[in-house]
Amino acid sequence: MKKHIYIFSPSSAVRDKAVIRRGVKRLKALGHEVELDEAVFASHMRFAGDDETRLAAIHRAAASGADVAMITRGGYGLTRILPGIRYPAVAKAIERGTRFVGLSDFTAFQNAVLAKTDAVTWSGPALGEDFGVEGEPDEIMQACFEDLLSGQGEGTGWQLPASERRDPLLQVKQATLWGGNLSVLASMVGTPWLPQVTGGILFLEDVHEHPYRIERMLTQLLNAGVLGRQKAVLLGHFTNYKPYAHDKGFKLKTVVDRLRSQLKCPVLTGLPFGHVGTKVALPVGAKVHLAVEGRDAFVLWGHRH
Repeated sequence: MKKHIYIFSPSSAVRDKAVIRRGVKRLKALGHEVELDEAVFASHMRFAGDDETRLAAIHRAAASGADVAMITRGGYGLTRILPGIRYPAVAKAIERGTRFVGLSDFTAFQNAVLAKTDAVTWSGPALGEDFGVEGEPDEIMQACFEDLLSGQGEGTGWQLPASERRDPLLQVKQATLWGGNLSVLASMVGTPWLPQVTGGILFLEDVHEHPYRIERMLTQLLNAGVLGRQKAVLLGHFTNYKPYAHDKGFKLKTVVDRLRSQLKCPVLTGLPFGHVGTKVALPVGAKVHLAVEGRDAFVLWGHRH
């Protein structure tokens, strides 16, 4: 099942080229053709080239004819260039079969594409973070990525904490799945690039953000009316933060409990997605079905060819 994978850098500069080369080697070992964008290692301040360089990389990815266009890494930079993206060209590439894949800062691109074109992109692995790791990449991540490549993926499932058990069966049918990195989404509130999704299923994750910052960003989405319009909120992993001595019991659970008290829709935790090794691939903008029975949660979208 050889696929053409185009690698590009739309956000922060690659600082460790060995990580990218290791990721390329792994993808090639899986039998895929890997093409590196000409500016994949470009550097300008903290960015992978100046704004025009990174815009050009996105448009080359769209014109590549690849099966998958995957980012090297996230970081920061995409919100700077959202006005310059040629969205019809990206949508045409997706219609022809190119699947744009990434996470973190790529959330800005994915949601802008959804807002402007309704086209589906994929939250999933980045080359460096996931395929370029020392040791073996996560098996679940690889399996989900292979399902994405083959078009055989039908959904994902996970087990909820005992405290979130649902009896009887909870179902949300034909809802738009959207979301990604919480910090990036919060920064897009009030802009034309944030999709106006009503009755959707919003998934969120973040890294290096203390629970009080997470609560502040969730409160922004709440007060902007975004959260109240959803049928469900799915929380992935929030990782790599340090508690403070003066937290005095304030923790991530505090944030989640308060969020639940403010929303009528279910808030479910444990979604296997975020800045972690074990991550699933999620179709941003697709119509999905959410089902929860007992502690078993499923997001289903059927075959996508």
